[in-house]
Amino acid sequence: MQALLKKKEIYSSYFATLKYALYVITHPLDGFWDLTHEKRGSLAAANTIVILMLMARIMKLQFTSFLFLKVYWEGINIFLYIASMLSQLVLFCVGNWGLTTLFDGKGKLSQIYMGTAYALTPYPLLQFLMILFSNVVTDEEGAFYFFAAALSIGWTAILIICAMMQIHEYTISKTILFIIASFFAMLVMIFILLLFFSMITQGIAYFVSIMKEIMFRM
Repeated sequence: MQALLKKKEIYSSYFATLKYALYVITHPLDGFWDLTHEKRGSLAAANTIVILMLMARIMKLQFTSFLFLKVYWEGINIFLYIASMLSQLVLFCVGNWGLTTLFDGKGKLSQIYMGTAYALTPYPLLQFLMILFSNVVTDEEGAFYFFAAALSIGWTAILIICAMMQIHEYTISKTILFIIASFFAMLVMIFILLLFFSMITQGIAYFVSIMKEIMFRM
């Protein structure tokens, strides 16, 4: 019985932190402050929101009307597609954490990830509606679809700014500056990773060629 009550309490806490995302997206300044400083959020809920975002992106490719989105599935590897989105999220969080740590940022890596994940909430909410909407409107009414698409992206961008501002306790100008810098940090990290894997590949190829040469001479 005690284990059942504890399990029920865990689920209740999880759903409370997940439901809190709805408050965050409508009251971003207070919401993001309480999310991290008052422990109103959770990594489990943040992971759920990221999964919903991935589902929204995949379902958008599959079910959006061809009038608004033409998809050539032959050129899409769904696993690479998911990996690319997750890697962008990870690189942004790591880049932002690395930069802000050097300039008096208050946020931890887990808080940055949580805040970014919660800021993504409007995207799946609107995208799921847009998928249904795209299949019931005509091409002439497509302006409403593209407005909703712009709204989902713009709303998310504003929420990310609010999240970083509250987490790091920066001014809005400093927050925007470091978000832009985080994108440059992402490019640097991608370059370093590509260089690293290139060196590893060349090293392996070199040793393979040596082994082949040894075996040939034997």
